Amino acid sequence: MTPELRQLRYFLTVAEELHFGRAADRLHMTQPPLSQSIANLEELLGAPLFLRNRRQVALTPAGTALLPEARRILDDAARLPELVRRVAGGEAGRLTLAFVSTADYSVLPAILQRYRAAFPGVALVLREATSDVQADELLHDRIDAGFVIPPLPGKMDAAIDYLKLLEEPLILCAPAGLPALQAKGPVRLRDLPPLPLVIFPRAVAPGLHDAILGCFHAAGITPVIGQEAIQMQTIVSLVSGGMGLALVPQSVSNLMRAGVEYRALVDPTPLAELGLAWRRDNPSPVLQGFLDLIRKN
Repeated sequence: MTPELRQLRYFLTVAEELHFGRAADRLHMTQPPLSQSIANLEELLGAPLFLRNRRQVALTPAGTALLPEARRILDDAARLPELVRRVAGGEAGRLTLAFVSTADYSVLPAILQRYRAAFPGVALVLREATSDVQADELLHDRIDAGFVIPPLPGKMDAAIDYLKLLEEPLILCAPAGLPALQAKGPVRLRDLPPLPLVIFPRAVAPGLHDAILGCFHAAGITPVIGQEAIQMQTIVSLVSGGMGLALVPQSVSNLMRAGVEYRALVDPTPLAELGLAWRRDNPSPVLQGFLDLIRKN
């Protein structure tokens, strides 16, 4: 058996007063039941906690050792109601978010800044992951929400809710110094040299992959895919290294890299979409607070 909080509170009061009569007055009780409660606690713990005689009451070594632990336990217990209220209100707890690399250059930093300011008591856990990986993580309750590029794979409409956060045009990411880039302003795909295309694998982002190839096909070009990469910073690095060119969401131009130029396109381009996905039946108050904050902005 373990001591009850009431017994620890009685012990702490006697230890502070070192007088059973004064301790009983503080506890608004008579001395005999207080003495009996301390005796029961000593029997439970298997050691005397107080030295008693007619002149004084003093702590034994066991009582001295128990004193700081009793204070800590009672302090922790006193904080429990506030902790429970904060967790139930989404003000404390843990929120696990995943994000595709494009979110890191667009909506993610501002959203995280607002959330940390509004909910400083919530521990944030962040993971970078592609949309297909996030879909599996959501279905198995390993993340609370994810910043994804739609559409998500599989039949997930019954399990996953989705909120569109951003639509932006695709732009050119090309090695610096190409003749077609000497003039300022937007460029045409047909004016670019036939460099290999650096692109997301279709299995990872089918919507974005198809949109990029669709831009080239609309311009009458059949690009040769030279390299595939699942992270936007890797794609930009490959372009910087002269491995080809890429079409990327406009916000990726925030990623500055030597040897790379970003340009708008004259060619019509579809809008690249980014959104937030979460499991519909997730009851987390912390998640609800996060969703409410996003919906308000």
